[in-house]
Amino acid sequence: MKRAKISAATHDIQEHKLLVRIAHWCQALAIIIMVGSGWRIYNSDQIFGYYRFPQWATLGGDPPISKIAHMDPGVANALNWHFTGMWLLLVSYMLFIAHGFVSGHFRRDFLPLHPRGLMRDAVAALSFKLSHRLGEYNHVQRAAYWGVLLAVLMMFATGLAIWKPVQLSWLTALFGGYPTARVLHFIFMSGICLFIVVHVTLVALVPKTLVAMVLGRAADPIHTAEAPHAGE
Repeated sequence: MKRAKISAATHDIQEHKLLVRIAHWCQALAIIIMVGSGWRIYNSDQIFGYYRFPQWATLGGDPPISKIAHMDPGVANALNWHFTGMWLLLVSYMLFIAHGFVSGHFRRDFLPLHPRGLMRDAVAALSFKLSHRLGEYNHVQRAAYWGVLLAVLMMFATGLAIWKPVQLSWLTALFGGYPTARVLHFIFMSGICLFIVVHVTLVALVPKTLVAMVLGRAADPIHTAEAPHAGE
């Protein structure tokens, strides 16, 4: 690991390469598009009883105008938005995955991940005693990142199953049929939304992580002689 000194002081350093930052913000935008449009699609055919998402939280245009212009409450527009977000997410996700493995980012920052360490850090987090150093990932964060990467992958798979249930009948059958695939798609989307809520909360608590993701680099003074450098 590299060593870094800033203005004769010792700092924890976090750096993100340009490719990582572009992929991160593209994924963030894509998720917003897909969630908003997905909720509009859900409202047209609810999975769970009569629950509907608020109209203002959905994406697909103004329903009254859409009904007049297209004889449609905005579902067609929502589908267009959904597929746009899907392609943006797919490309940025693949770039992030490729970079993570090739650069060693996943191995260096998201591993090792041990059950004992996860339990220890989870207990510390729930008791608000979990310490944080800029550029380092604790076991809870590592598990969360692996979890959301898997959730995105499964969201793609279930999305394909309900998009092409005839052409990809084997995939739809693998998920237990079209209705079950829809439920699983919703569950994985909900998991991603939960991750985002936790992620944004942690960023609010440690705002310098946002600085690193926007500008590419952030530093935090520490009291030891030297600080380990955690780069992408």
